Amino acid sequence: MGEGTPAERAFEPLGGETVYSGRIVDVRKERFRYADGEEVTREIVRHKGAVGMLAYDEHEIWLVRQPREATGESDLLEIPAGRLDVEGEEPLAAAKRELAEEVGLGAEEWEKIVTYYTGAGFTDERVHLFAARGLHERTAHSEENERIEVVRWPLADLDAAIAECVDAKTLIALLWLSVRMND
Repeated sequence: MGEGTPAERAFEPLGGETVYSGRIVDVRKERFRYADGEEVTREIVRHKGAVGMLAYDEHEIWLVRQPREATGESDLLEIPAGRLDVEGEEPLAAAKRELAEEVGLGAEEWEKIVTYYTGAGFTDERVHLFAARGLHERTAHSEENERIEVVRWPLADLDAAIAECVDAKTLIALLWLSVRMND
């Protein structure tokens, strides 16, 4: 168990400075004071957040393969996803837009799976995962230069998709589906 009560673990932000400001993230050095008076400095990656969409029907799951330069992976298997990069856009609206842009699909039914922090020790990025069913064709134009291969994975081979995945959002979504299918 962690030490101290919630009140003792509470902290007050003291401010900080942006050390890098980019198109996707800002990196800040921020200071905090704990209830016991101790002050600490943390390096924090600020990110507007993202959405991930688990699009599936009775027979298939729509996944994508794409290069992820940050990991050195040239063909990472993932659920379709995208950034919350339109000012004021709600996560569900972003999910609908991104599903159309990335794989050319719309959905009649949307269900929230979970919202989670990707790495609470260093970033405030939150990912909102949604399940999409009742799929139909829907196109949208993307300004992004993405190298995406759409993969229609057999739902009957869900365990193989889980075994191949190393991406957190995809694993969360596929494991959620596995549990749901086995209920």
